[in-house]
Amino acid sequence: QVHLVESGGGLVPAGGSLRLSCAVSGRTFSQYAMGWSRQAPGKEREFVAGINWIGNVEGYADSVKGRFSISRDNDKNTVYLQMNRQKPEDTAVYYCAADHRGLGSDDPSAYEYWGRGTQVTVSS
Repeated sequence: QVHLVESGGGLVPAGGSLRLSCAVSGRTFSQYAMGWSRQAPGKEREFVAGINWIGNVEGYADSVKGRFSISRDNDKNTVYLQMNRQKPEDTAVYYCAADHRGLGSDDPSAYEYWGRGTQVTVSS
């Protein structure tokens, strides 16, 4: 069983920064691809960023490219999402997810394990 716990959400003004963390239980963390998705009220969950098992391939949604950065520390079983130059439209619940196949995907349905999410609110 894999458990994911997100942290680091909060309220930030437009143009500000936040770093989300996702702590993952399980000895096979280093074999999983990891991803971040988000869901705003009344909208479908959308892919934000993903990283493969070794951490040398990253992917981003066009809406966050150049502003957000995903990284992982396999020694700490943790994946991060650094969010810079935030916009009000980034407001959403952010979810961390894991995919045992290791390669990653921009399709949220490809991820098997999910955290409960952390709220990010960007004020205008």
